[in-house]
Amino acid sequence: MTYFKFTFFFWHFWLFAGLDLLNLFSYFNREPTDDFDSTSNERTNVEFKAINAQHLSYRETLESILGLFLSGKGNGVPHHCQTKSESAISRFLNYYNWSTRSLIRTIRSYILNLILAQRIKGRKPIVQVLLDLTTLEKVGKFPHLKDLIRVYNHKKGLHIVVMYLVIGNWRFPWSFRVYRGKGTASPSQLAQKLLHNLPSILTESFQIYVLGDTAFGTMKLINKIRNSFKFHTIVGIPKTRKLKDGRKVSELKTRGQQVYLNGLDIPVFLSWVWLKRDGKRVQRFVISTKQMKGITIARWGRRRWQIEGFFKTIKHCFSLHRFGQKTLLGVYRWLILSFISYLLAYWVYLHLGSFDNLDWLDSAQTALILLLPHILLLSLLNQLETVIPWLHERGFDFCLIRCKI
Repeated sequence: MTYFKFTFFFWHFWLFAGLDLLNLFSYFNREPTDDFDSTSNERTNVEFKAINAQHLSYRETLESILGLFLSGKGNGVPHHCQTKSESAISRFLNYYNWSTRSLIRTIRSYILNLILAQRIKGRKPIVQVLLDLTTLEKVGKFPHLKDLIRVYNHKKGLHIVVMYLVIGNWRFPWSFRVYRGKGTASPSQLAQKLLHNLPSILTESFQIYVLGDTAFGTMKLINKIRNSFKFHTIVGIPKTRKLKDGRKVSELKTRGQQVYLNGLDIPVFLSWVWLKRDGKRVQRFVISTKQMKGITIARWGRRRWQIEGFFKTIKHCFSLHRFGQKTLLGVYRWLILSFISYLLAYWVYLHLGSFDNLDWLDSAQTALILLLPHILLLSLLNQLETVIPWLHERGFDFCLIRCKI
């Protein structure tokens, strides 16, 4: 019991004071001053009470949405919420005037502080920057989303390019951009914009390795990553890619050898991995701008699949694809809060120190218990209220008694 109380208060303080998620609305918390006459003071007090009530409503709705995501079952749609109405959630996401950017800045600042606080002197540790595109599949018509819902790679939905960072045991989505289709910035061009968002304090304190599949193995992006950003990159390339001497990479037989690709200003080192696809072994080629042994390049190439696991988790456990908002702002806020819920569940998992067999459902529900116990309690009470008549019909009596602990 003592450990539970300590953990609960530590995390509750961390969320609402350290991470300060809900103080985005701190300007609502100002008290009226004595610098006005009595009439002005009276008006200010009335206005303050109204604003404070609005702030409380915002806070309750934000907590309810996070609680919805932290159910961890991937069915987090607004009408499943037990503590706020679907219309209240819709207004909060689509129309209410709160700062999404402030929320993102708060989260990023907290992430950076955690990471930088754990640096040790000596050789710079490595940050893996994983890039990939995922589709949040949708059916039906979405006229309010204009041209964002489209078909790409035979899938209809919202297509986003995500930048996902891995540093030791830490892993988190940092940023994303929406792919809008032909005639707009390609996934590799969007990836270049995402890389610009990496803060200088991170790139100066760590070695940056950029990982991606063949969609991010364009010559322009590789040149940019190495020559402008000064990062290393390990990416997939198609087997038809040609060397400067005219040979295809599929003709090479030695892993780890240095090669010169057409259109690339720098030498790279080539390897490959064998994958099973439809019961057959398929060869996939990987290049590295950093000299490594062939088997090491292949191992690094496989690490990019960590982002595939993230996509599966964020969709199936944290409802990333279940948005149905009527505005672009509403969809954007839904995605951001889904990402934050993933982070909260993962950080609770790390804090509890059980690094084996990560169970995302268990981790999400543990985060809900530790961080938002009142939301969990309200949800349980609302669910109980619906079954009490059924219990009475079967001869059961039911009452709730609050106990002092």
